[in-house]
Amino acid sequence: MNNWPALSSLLYDGWVLRFADGYTKRANSISPLYRSTLDLHRKIEECEQLYSSQHLRPTYKMTPFIQPDNLDRSLEEKGYACIDMTSVQTLTLTSLKKPDPHSVTIEENVTVRWVEQFGRANHVEHKNKEIMRRMLSNIRTKKGFITLYDQEQPVAFGLGVIEREHIGLYDIVTDPAYRNQGFGEQVILHLLQWGKENGAKHSYLAVVANNAPALRLYSKVGYSEIYKYWYRVKE
Repeated sequence: MNNWPALSSLLYDGWVLRFADGYTKRANSISPLYRSTLDLHRKIEECEQLYSSQHLRPTYKMTPFIQPDNLDRSLEEKGYACIDMTSVQTLTLTSLKKPDPHSVTIEENVTVRWVEQFGRANHVEHKNKEIMRRMLSNIRTKKGFITLYDQEQPVAFGLGVIEREHIGLYDIVTDPAYRNQGFGEQVILHLLQWGKENGAKHSYLAVVANNAPALRLYSKVGYSEIYKYWYRVKE
């Protein structure tokens, strides 16, 4: 939540409700992190009303650590579908492979140019680019927005955020015209090297569990899974 911040958040009886004008499920979902005191059915109903009033689909981010522990079953009984099973993976940076000497820039503040170039590569809708820029500007810990070039052409992008000796990787993407040439791996290695130079000793990321190419890439770098999370959405 710190490193992919919503535009606004509401703490409701132990749950964190996040809102970002609909850009990404992660930033527009309910994280049931802490113990509840209110009636569960009442809470679910009130959350539905609140998200609907914001023209958002009621969405819960579910982890093995949810509170209360019967929430997933309760949502399923209320017709919430399970989607986007996601693997959270970690890596220790002690014996990291060195990146190739590519031309890269790593900026510590988000720029309109980076958002535009990343948006083209990742097919971000125009209406969401300003939302994305505002969200990323709200990150309060050290961040690095990387662009990797091939013959002066920007071809791959990513974001690293450092907090408490961990670097989280977000939005690693290669322009579709340049995929399967190793640029994604190089973006990761350059970001991890930058992280080490700035005090990171560990890394984490999240990848959708059915994204086989990304899973192969992260495994090649050395990441391994520590747990899964998923979303429950109102059908």
